[in-house]
Amino acid sequence: MPASPSTARTINDRLALEFLQQKGPLTAGQLKTMTGLSRPSVADLVERLQESGLIQVVGEAGADRRGPNARLYGIVADRAHLAALDVRTDSVSVAVADLLGTRLAEASLPIGDADESGPAVERAAALVERTARGAGAATLHSVCVGAPGLIDPSTGELRDTTGLPAWHRMLVAALQERLPARVIVENETNLAAVAEQRLGAARDRDSFAFLWLGHGVGAGIFLDGRLRRGVSGGAGEIGFLPVPGTAGIPSAVDCAGGFHSLAGAAAIRELAQRYGLAGAVAADTVRTAVAEDRHDFLDALADRLALGAAAVAAVLDPGCVVLGGETGHAGGEPLAARVEAKVARLSPLRTQVRAGTLGGTAVLSGALLTAGESARGELFAGGA
Repeated sequence: MPASPSTARTINDRLALEFLQQKGPLTAGQLKTMTGLSRPSVADLVERLQESGLIQVVGEAGADRRGPNARLYGIVADRAHLAALDVRTDSVSVAVADLLGTRLAEASLPIGDADESGPAVERAAALVERTARGAGAATLHSVCVGAPGLIDPSTGELRDTTGLPAWHRMLVAALQERLPARVIVENETNLAAVAEQRLGAARDRDSFAFLWLGHGVGAGIFLDGRLRRGVSGGAGEIGFLPVPGTAGIPSAVDCAGGFHSLAGAAAIRELAQRYGLAGAVAADTVRTAVAEDRHDFLDALADRLALGAAAVAAVLDPGCVVLGGETGHAGGEPLAARVEAKVARLSPLRTQVRAGTLGGTAVLSGALLTAGESARGELFAGGA
């Protein structure tokens, strides 16, 4: 059954807007070529989108061309504003961007273990509002919160997870109440994987496993171009993965004894101390080891990381593993190459190992990408 005229217009409008968002300012002639529409249809489309406030004339194409056919049309970037939050156990970071994803303002706030939940939530929510005002955003259209823990796939809510501060869940509720915006919650590792797939080390991969190596460990799974979350939202909880070389085995409420005990920040610092490397931050220690070409420590660390990477490869066969987070970024290619060689000895499945390129910024980047897709999905479909 053919689409109705109104449905066809909506589809064509959205297609044109996606081209404008991805390719930059375009002329009506370029839109005609890309969409395959007739010249009159493109003219009507451009008029509709201008009237809706989604596009505007931003210049002309070429100094030797003048007139209507040379006009360049672009997305109205301030048609909507986005916010991204990276919520850690001891801090909150915020970025505000326009509809095209251009960052306009950023801010961070430390939150100590002794802070009570109520004041912590108030300070974090106020930071979002203050940063938005500083960016010139009167209102926010879409907000994406990246948080540790499980996100219920059926409700999109952050689940009450053992070991995480209570203010995390309270913050999400406070933002939903205080902001006239769509608030999306996503696991921080999944957002980092989205960023590496769109902007970083996995741009050429439809399938890969992203290993987050930071204070804790986790994995984001992309298979056939789709982020996989699992039935309960727990796909990639490799901190609980039983592996050899630990003092025990993990339990349902404690990942001690799992892969976390080998690859978490505290475990890496302890390993570094055995090799005479001291440092308060695991990523800095790894960066120093790379700079000083400390083969002994890097080989020992690669042995540990290869256990998790080989286990993921054996179950999912993603073909590629990206070592992300602050530690994976600090190890760079020297660490990734070692892990790849060791995985090759542990698994018959050919698995490329790459270093993440975004480090600790990946969560905010992924959250902005997610917020942008949400906003454009609504606005480009003709929503308010």
